[in-house]
Amino acid sequence: MPEVSHGMEEAGFVEFRRKIRAAEVLSAAMLRLLSEIRFNGKLSVIIQNGQVLKSGYEEGYFRHHHPGS
Repeated sequence: MPEVSHGMEEAGFVEFRRKIRAAEVLSAAMLRLLSEIRFNGKLSVIIQNGQVLKSGYEEGYFRHHHPGS
């Protein structure tokens, strides 16, 4: 996989956070974003009666910076 530019990674992170706030964590687009930003943390989704009540992620687990990035 080619190296993702910093600008593209930042845009992906902004979209990721928007989807978390909008509780859109179960879509195919969300899976693509997780791959693009190399997410390796923990997502949480609470669903009751088929409705997403709450979603979030643990930011402390988000990204590992690579030297030279």
